[in-house]
Amino acid sequence: MSDNTLNIYEQKAEEMTATHIIPTDAKFSATEGGFVSLDHNGKHYDRVRIVRLFPFTDADKYLSIREYEGSGKEIGIIEDLQAMPEETKKILKAQLTLCYFTPVISKIYSIKDEYGYAYFHVLTDKGECKFAINMGSNAVSKLSDTRLIIQDVDENRFEIRDTDALSQKEKRMLDLFM
Repeated sequence: MSDNTLNIYEQKAEEMTATHIIPTDAKFSATEGGFVSLDHNGKHYDRVRIVRLFPFTDADKYLSIREYEGSGKEIGIIEDLQAMPEETKKILKAQLTLCYFTPVISKIYSIKDEYGYAYFHVLTDKGECKFAINMGSNAVSKLSDTRLIIQDVDENRFEIRDTDALSQKEKRMLDLFM
């Protein structure tokens, strides 16, 4: 391999691993279609994706802004959403709410195990809900001793913030997943 070829690979590796911080003066806009566009470093992005790097521990910090099309290449990172201008916060929070819709379960009415699936009937902060999970998958994730995230067969996420707040009957229903 020539030195020139190695140099090209080194440049590409550096570009792929570099972290670019998006400054507070970057211009985010809501589009007519309900998406988010970005003007940054002299470049316009018609549509961007916003990804929380720490969705459960630091939801408003370290937001990855990515190109929507193609490979979803990272444009940069917003270190702290609270440091952004009010209009930008509003636009990005609205988009994050759509992407990270996670109802919080406050009551478990029933969990039935049939044919490799568990069928949940619950009450959430968004209302009563029924959903199913695949028992053979990692559908229930423990975030702490008392906090759970449940992902159903349609990839919707539900959260139980504190299993200690549930009744003994509800906890027994969850024993299968703990």
